[in-house]
Order: sequence, then structure tokens, then C-alpha cells
Amino acid sequence: MSGFKKASKSQAKLRAAFFGPSGAGKTYSSLSIAEGLSNGGGIAVIDTERGSASKYADRFSFDVLDLDDRSISGYIEAIKMAADAGYAVLIIDSLTHAWQQLLEEVERLAKAKYRGNTWSAWSEGTPLQRRLVDAILDFPGHIIATMRSKTEWQTSSDAGGKARPVRVGLAPEQGKGVEYEFDLLMEISTEHIGNVIKD
Repeated sequence: MSGFKKASKSQAKLRAAFFGPSGAGKTYSSLSIAEGLSNGGGIAVIDTERGSASKYADRFSFDVLDLDDRSISGYIEAIKMAADAGYAVLIIDSLTHAWQQLLEEVERLAKAKYRGNTWSAWSEGTPLQRRLVDAILDFPGHIIATMRSKTEWQTSSDAGGKARPVRVGLAPEQGKGVEYEFDLLMEISTEHIGNVIKD
């Protein structure tokens, strides 16, 4: 354990998460903000969305890792690679795939070891999720993570009073309480409007 020292705001690193439905602008917003944060230190993107970040390569300068191994271990290894390479900003696009893989792993564990009892299988699943969160929080630079949100259709009336279907995003597809791990949490709507939920 080291001794106490004077706190300095300049030492703090951003931990931001953006969530919203497909097409809301999570990747573009992340790259735009990362560009302002990087201060010439380089931007890395862990892309689990099958090359979607690279569509913006003509607008932003960044390095990308197309992550095929979407397990918790795969994410952690990629985060460590970015840390070792010294990137100023790391974008994880998206964290939702890690959650989906973890749910599948918990289901597999429940069937194989716990007689179908998913509750008991989370005794192994929760520490895996914690390892991922710790890897994110331990990254020495700024982190921006995107998450898909569950989508629902609702009926809304337009200016003329005519009913039309509207797609809305709900909660992020990630573990319960993940919002506590980030300094900034922003929901982005299908109209590309950001609503800062936590800052």
C-alpha cells in the first residue's frame, strides 16, 4: 500500500458508456468524443460489431481490433493489449456481446454442473463479469463503451394526429448495475439525440 498524496483532477480518466438502439449513433459519437480526449495519444477501438467502426475511418484516425473472441477473456485480453500499447483512449464497441456470451456461459454451466439451476450458476458467472468491469476500470487511459439497448415499438401521433410506430430504446443490454461503473452514462435515441442520465 502506498501513502496518501494530493488529489489532482488531471489524473482522472473518463469512464463513459453510451447506449441506444441500432443506428442511434453510438459508434460515431464515441469516435467524435475520443478524438477530443486523445490529445494526440492515439485511439484504439475494440470492434465486436463486425467492422462497423471502420466505416468511419475516413472521418477519424484510430486503430481497430476486430474481436472475434467475444468471451469475457477475449475482451480482457484486448483491453490489456490496448493498455500495453499506450493508447490514450479505448472504445469498446460494444459491451453487449460480452453480456450475451456470459448469459450463454451461465446457461451452459447451469445445465452441466447445477442441474439446470441458473441461480447457482451465477456463482461462477458473477466473478467473470466482475473481472471484465475491473479490466475496464484499470485501463490507464480514457474508456468509452457502447451498449445496445433493448428495443420496443410504441405508437405515437404525428403533428397531423396520425398514429405511427416509433422505435424506442429501453435499458442497456448489459449486467444489472453496470451504470454504477461509469462516470458518464448517455442514452442516444434513434433521432441521434443524447440524454445524459449520469455525469
